Amino acid sequence: MKKITLMAGLALVLVLPAISVAKPSPDRADKREAKSECNMFRGHSGITREAFLTKYQSFKACVRSRAQDAAQEEQNAHTNAAKQCKAQGLHGREYGKCVSETARAKQHKADAEDQQDATDFKNAAKECDDLRDNHPDEFAQYGTAKNAFGKCVSARARAKHQENEDEQETPPAS
Repeated sequence: MKKITLMAGLALVLVLPAISVAKPSPDRADKREAKSECNMFRGHSGITREAFLTKYQSFKACVRSRAQDAAQEEQNAHTNAAKQCKAQGLHGREYGKCVSETARAKQHKADAEDQQDATDFKNAAKECDDLRDNHPDEFAQYGTAKNAFGKCVSARARAKHQENEDEQETPPAS
């Protein structure tokens, strides 16, 4: 009997860490949010749809990826909020209220960043289309393969994202 208990305890010790680091699975709200984000990324013009299909092979692939990201953002927001509120020494009802409010604020910030990323992505697609049509020599830096447009959009969207992060980190001059 002791051996069975010992083995069960050992199995629990080995399995529990594996469960705690597992990726969160998206729920309905995450999937609904992902569909909305994918619609933002896809846009309405042929250019943004071309860029969208270059980044995600299909709308379904986008939803799957963005839903997983949303679930991870939610988990990270809650974990970080809990740590932050615990560090403040809150207990009981104040702790719970702090965690929910802080997590909600962190999720709103992440959603705003996602919206900005979608805008940057669509603007990059338009810039790359203009570059491809009007400045083929400059566009050639992205290659001649069929994924050159995707490389251009990705590079320009990443640069815009970095610019936005730099602007947020720079304190206003007084």
